[in-house]
Amino acid sequence: MNPFQFNLTIDILDIIIVAFLFYRLFLLFRGSRATQMFIGLFLLIILSFLAQWLNLNALNWILSSLKTVWVIAFVILFQPELRKALTQLGQNRVIGMFLKVEESGTISEIVRACHQLTQKGLGAIIVIEQDVGLRNYIETGTSLDAKITSDLLVTVFTPPSPLHDGAVIIEKNRVLAAGCILPLSQNPRLGRALGTRHRAGLGLSEETDAITIIVSEETSMISLARAGKLKRKLDINSLRNELVELIGVKSKEQAATT
Repeated sequence: MNPFQFNLTIDILDIIIVAFLFYRLFLLFRGSRATQMFIGLFLLIILSFLAQWLNLNALNWILSSLKTVWVIAFVILFQPELRKALTQLGQNRVIGMFLKVEESGTISEIVRACHQLTQKGLGAIIVIEQDVGLRNYIETGTSLDAKITSDLLVTVFTPPSPLHDGAVIIEKNRVLAAGCILPLSQNPRLGRALGTRHRAGLGLSEETDAITIIVSEETSMISLARAGKLKRKLDINSLRNELVELIGVKSKEQAATT
């Protein structure tokens, strides 16, 4: 391979890598409030390249002078999306497969609690911590650090409990905190029919890898949020199957919820 062919190969590889990065960023931002800002930033970058290529010295000087401002503005405007990207980058699924803890009992207690909550017409937000720590959100609530039971979960979400409006956060088989405040999703595509609980569950799933279960007080329907997506109208068996699949547990407790 002569030097010209080598340089051409490097240039093509460079273009492919940059195009792939922009594509992944667009997928990350798509459907969020940052979409239009990302497109605008992309157009400014294209304009900067054109200014250099066409020797538009005045425009090139202005754009070059704003580089530092661009970096700061990018971090400020895209803070939630950057946090989400870094979170996804920091997750190691291969290692996680070996670190999973058998939690079939935890799943059964959660499913049983959701069944009782729907029967009583009570609302709830139950968060299951995964690889990404939720310390910032745990600190917004009341520390419990209690072994998980369906009775405990139902009690927390039963008025006039002072914790019933917040979220419960679970790690392995422990209820770490209750009455926690979660970030609301800013996705403009969400319908107005979604209430605060659903938006909070989605908001947390957009920023972390946590699994969030939402029980609607109005409809008694069960929903599950993960990775910015919401599965609605789950029955008890569907909820159990979803949790078994997501947590990676081969649950032996498939008896009907009582």
